[in-house]
Amino acid sequence: LIDQEVKNGIPSHRIILGGFSQGGALSLYTALTTQQKLAGVVALSCWLPLRKSFPQAVVGSANKDMHVLQCHGDADPLVPFMFGTQTSEKLKTLINPSNVTFKSYRGLPHSACPEEMIDIKRFIEKQLPAIHDE
Repeated sequence: LIDQEVKNGIPSHRIILGGFSQGGALSLYTALTTQQKLAGVVALSCWLPLRKSFPQAVVGSANKDMHVLQCHGDADPLVPFMFGTQTSEKLKTLINPSNVTFKSYRGLPHSACPEEMIDIKRFIEKQLPAIHDE
């Protein structure tokens, strides 16, 4: 997918990967293992695959400074909130910890909410500012 977008003229550093649940897990894994510099990741109600054994060396140097917005409801019955917080802590050991933002949403099950969508919008606008043609 990243390669196709680059072929379509989108620089990889203007691409944010994102997903919910398993899609978020895949987005995190891909961003941490690709050699293409990305703008960031939006990871919703998810976990980092192989969190306990994820090797530091696998993390591509291209994305050591990428930004991650991780969102998780504290009432998630499918992907426990604890998985989200553990993933956030692990991410802080793999990339620049100041670039990892974890947001929790009180009472939110395995779902999304308007507040979360606003947080995602703000994250994307910050990481991908408008390009002005001169």
